[in-house]
Amino acid sequence: MLKIRKQDTVLVIKGKDAGKKGRVLQILSENKKALVEGINFVKKHKRKTQQDQQGGVVSIESPISLSNLMLICKGCNRPTRVGFTVLADKTKQRFCKSCKEVI
Repeated sequence: MLKIRKQDTVLVIKGKDAGKKGRVLQILSENKKALVEGINFVKKHKRKTQQDQQGGVVSIESPISLSNLMLICKGCNRPTRVGFTVLADKTKQRFCKSCKEVI
């Protein structure tokens, strides 16, 4: 089970976008990467087609490694480490390790 999920707010801790915050749009679990809104833009050359009449060079978001992201706790509003607890009905629950609040 991954510590970061879709719709979480994360902080980039490494790389060219270090210090920026964004919302997770998609998790690519097989590659251990995440697509984050407004983070890790790359240039892509697009061909002019019937659907895309413009073409040219466009900026798109590229996946970033989960090891370079840190979850921002909604309770303490800081980047935090994530822990897990197992409930009585055998389900896992994430919690903030600094303020102990359930995420």
